[in-house]
Amino acid sequence: MEEATFNGKKLLPLSVIEAARAGDPLAVNRVLRYYDHYINKLCTRVQYDKEGRSYLGVDEEMKQRLQSKLIQAIVNKP
Repeated sequence: MEEATFNGKKLLPLSVIEAARAGDPLAVNRVLRYYDHYINKLCTRVQYDKEGRSYLGVDEEMKQRLQSKLIQAIVNKP
């Protein structure tokens, strides 16, 4: 059977999503890894080092907040 894709990227299997909704920590971790690149992109900000030079970096606090919100959205049942 061919795996489902969207814009060339493999989608998460429905079984993984269902297991994550049921609270399986391994499935939740797999969902977080699937969206990790997207979350990093959302959390990329201009940051400054000690000498005042700017660089692009991932805001780790914002990333943790987004991951927490994603976990809450997965596990909370309507």
